[in-house]
Amino acid sequence: MTPIRRITLASALATGLALGACGGGDDNVAAPAATDAVPDSASQSIAGFVSYLKELVMSSADLLEPVDVSTVTPPVDETSEPDTSI
Repeated sequence: MTPIRRITLASALATGLALGACGGGDDNVAAPAATDAVPDSASQSIAGFVSYLKELVMSSADLLEPVDVSTVTPPVDETSEPDTSI
């Protein structure tokens, strides 16, 4: 075997090993899906309500089943400052 063929073969094997090592083992944790019901925290505090709304926006809520919101009372706070992160 000529030196050029050895280099080509070694390069091909190294490329195959590198590509094989790229796949699998995805450690990214997906965001939890929105639940079937509105959590109690959404009625208890403004932060809980906003947190639930953000979760719905991130989870493609238009693909989920409808949720009964008749028991939800959006919290009201007349004393705290507006949240500028929204």
